[in-house]
Amino acid sequence: MNAKMNVLPAQRAGDGAVPLLESAQVAERKPRRSNRFLLLETVIVTIVTIVAIRIIVTSSIAGLAWFLVPGVLIAAGLVPTIARKGRFTHMGLTSRHIGPSLSVLCGTCAVVFPAMFLCLWMLKSCGWGLPLRPAPLRGQGWLGWLLYQFMYIAVAEEVFFRGYLQSSILRLTHALKPRAWGLRSPTTILLSAACFAVAHIVVQGQVLSAVTFLPGLLLAWLFIRTRSLLAPILFHGLANTAYCMMAAALA
Repeated sequence: MNAKMNVLPAQRAGDGAVPLLESAQVAERKPRRSNRFLLLETVIVTIVTIVAIRIIVTSSIAGLAWFLVPGVLIAAGLVPTIARKGRFTHMGLTSRHIGPSLSVLCGTCAVVFPAMFLCLWMLKSCGWGLPLRPAPLRGQGWLGWLLYQFMYIAVAEEVFFRGYLQSSILRLTHALKPRAWGLRSPTTILLSAACFAVAHIVVQGQVLSAVTFLPGLLLAWLFIRTRSLLAPILFHGLANTAYCMMAAALA
């Protein structure tokens, strides 16, 4: 075989171009550089968002937290994605898979909610209090409270923690282990749930808020399972509502 056939052809020197081998090396560096930027962006955005919310809920403007906190979460999830020209479909903001998402949601609720009531009943029977205080109505009535839980809390937290943070973790873990889906999926779920719990601990100022790690696992799994924010948003709102109803029934 002619030895020339094993050599990568170079572009014309007069064009000022680099050989194809060097071009391939440059192309390999670009994804690595973009992954480093994504990692740095994700860490900074997450820290700044959590600190900003903590400042809001502990400052003189805490009375506006019901409006400001969801706004900060949604902006923190959407603005970086828009800035780097990312796709909203990667965040789960898509109309696809509605039927499968609802099916997975129904099955999850049928298993989780009875188990949650049983756990709360056992805690009550043992003389222990509820792990978290139910969200108060604050005079807006049940309808207003339900709308707030679904349209503000559930939507805002899922857009940021699942749509932005978890989708970024998915991209980063794919860059590290592109073929190891069996390891990539649980790692992403654990990291997302851990960030969700740490954020609640910092914002609420109590270690007991670490129990949000458990619903964080379910929400992260729903996002992985359905590739959509529909199921996590609905489950988040339903879980908050069910917890308050169970707490009232056991009071």
